[in-house]
Amino acid sequence: MAGDGVGRRLERVVARYFDAELPSSGQRPRYVAPLPGWFEDLGLRLAWPIALINLLGTAFGFWYYAGRPLEVAPPLIEGQLGAAPLAAWPLIPDSPVATLLIGLSLLAWRLDVRANWLAVLAFFGCIKLGFWTPFVQLFLNGPGGIATWLYVFLITSHLAMALEAFLIHRYATFSLPAIGLAVGWFGLNDLVDYFWPVLSGPQHTWLRAEPYVNGAIDHSVPAHDLAAAAAIGLTILATALGLLTRRVQLRERGSHDDA
Repeated sequence: MAGDGVGRRLERVVARYFDAELPSSGQRPRYVAPLPGWFEDLGLRLAWPIALINLLGTAFGFWYYAGRPLEVAPPLIEGQLGAAPLAAWPLIPDSPVATLLIGLSLLAWRLDVRANWLAVLAFFGCIKLGFWTPFVQLFLNGPGGIATWLYVFLITSHLAMALEAFLIHRYATFSLPAIGLAVGWFGLNDLVDYFWPVLSGPQHTWLRAEPYVNGAIDHSVPAHDLAAAAAIGLTILATALGLLTRRVQLRERGSHDDA
């Protein structure tokens, strides 16, 4: 295809400056590897800068959850993090944690560090938050009450996270313990976000679609239930894709053993 030819030429240009031995792409089905082969290769060649961008995104994300996206004057911690106890912080900034996971996962791969559990956690995080945030911004929150550039940035940067998820099958083994760990962590997040509030919860990202009533956020509005349904559905989707990726990898391993 002409588009694939242009993409492959671009990948070869990048390869001059970011040379790396890439893991085989194989002939995996589209539900495991939906991205064009040249795009996967391009993303893997750019692992170093992509990892750095994700780590910078993590820093910005924590700043965003501290309610300070455009300010540097003290107090530095307000917003959702400022309103929650320190022990709840790992449960709140889901997207920054996801970018941290994918950034560290790419670094581990390039440094030849075996960390499949980290890669599978990153896969779940990028699938879940990569689709959840655009859904919430487009269909629940809308563009009101936020700067236009930030609204567009939130949508596009999270969709990029979803693309990153589909690089991971190239370098990571989707083992059952790693998948189980990811299901446990992101399932726990769904539980404390929407069903069993702990540590002054609920811990889900504050939604602009949820109004303040008598000084407190009203979680009884339909937007809350729709956000919960999307989060749970995406956890299930990530689990299904993870298991399908494992099945494909096991099948490939079996065929190689037979050969």
